[in-house]
Amino acid sequence: MEKLYTIRLDGIYVRAFHGCYDLEQQVGNRFRVDIVIRTPLGELPQTDDVTRAVNYLTVYEIVERTMQRTQRTSEAAASNVIAAIKESVPQIVEVECTV
Repeated sequence: MEKLYTIRLDGIYVRAFHGCYDLEQQVGNRFRVDIVIRTPLGELPQTDDVTRAVNYLTVYEIVERTMQRTQRTSEAAASNVIAAIKESVPQIVEVECTV
């Protein structure tokens, strides 16, 4: 099995309109999102080729964009983020999301 490396993006703050109450969805709130991704290391340490590495800015932008989809629960919001990251960055094999 190929060795995986871990990348943590902690403290991504976004304003979004999640919540089980209508007022929460109207007023919005500030949410903190933490992401842990795991992806194969491959030849990256030897090549130092940035084009083969996960682009952290891309992941950050996916989180920001996906959190704009209003949900009643944090679990649904986190699930959306995980699915969007996996879909957009296929080399990532594992994603954890905390909202």
